[in-house]
Amino acid sequence: MKHGIYYSYWEHEWSAKFGPYVEKVAKLGFDIIEVAAHHINTYSDAELRDIRQAARDNNIILTAGIGPTKEKNLSSPDADVRKAGKAFFEQTLTNVAKLDIRSIGGALHSYWPVDYSKPVDKVGDRARGVEGIHGIADFANNLGINLCIEVLNRFENHVLNTAAEGVAFVTDVGKPNVKVMLDTFHMNIEEDSFGDAIRTAGPLLGHFHTGENNRRVPGKGNLPWHEIGAALREINYTGAVVMEPFVKTGGTIGSDIRVWRDLTNGANEAQMDEDARNSLAFSRFVLGG
Repeated sequence: MKHGIYYSYWEHEWSAKFGPYVEKVAKLGFDIIEVAAHHINTYSDAELRDIRQAARDNNIILTAGIGPTKEKNLSSPDADVRKAGKAFFEQTLTNVAKLDIRSIGGALHSYWPVDYSKPVDKVGDRARGVEGIHGIADFANNLGINLCIEVLNRFENHVLNTAAEGVAFVTDVGKPNVKVMLDTFHMNIEEDSFGDAIRTAGPLLGHFHTGENNRRVPGKGNLPWHEIGAALREINYTGAVVMEPFVKTGGTIGSDIRVWRDLTNGANEAQMDEDARNSLAFSRFVLGG
């Protein structure tokens, strides 16, 4: 397994530049930095080249995550929105590839966070989502990119809430570069068993996020990490394990994630770095065996 961290741990805005974090995560001992692809289309080619080179110089792998906006929703009942979503993904994947990123995960099949003030159509959204992902899978594959479809909790999305639903969706898409993505925070809400969920995903598991029940770094909550690690080893998972803690209030990140209290306990950046470093050691131990 390769271990990483989502750079938004330190930030308030999804639009924050992620280039400066490459060296930081390397010094903390991580193998991977995960970046938000929300605003990557605003980066110049020169910026992308510099970030790619920094990653190479620091022996860091880059992965990407995104929750598309409602206006770029591949499962929208509006054909024009679906068309805009496909164009957005083609542009985004092209730029992601310039960073040598080989995996992008998130609610790619839908949008995030879902607006529950209006009725939802799970059956229709799922069918359109399968069609939408099928329609961009070959484009991504030609760039060497896996599409990892994230299973989210009921409060953030309605289409895929369990590993079994994720597997069925990916199976219906039927493309080798379309994988299941699981996240321990969401699993804690929806799954009857962490181990069974991971075993259900099995060889289709393409990306794995970790985070505590309280959204702090692994080791600062109550999730059954030894059970999680045993299941990952049982399915011979050797991919990315990226911690995705969200602990800071304010900004679009705090608002979208619903962080309404300071989960850092007043920590400064150096103390947050130390928490990340300690959690990395913990994760390597409990997940790697």
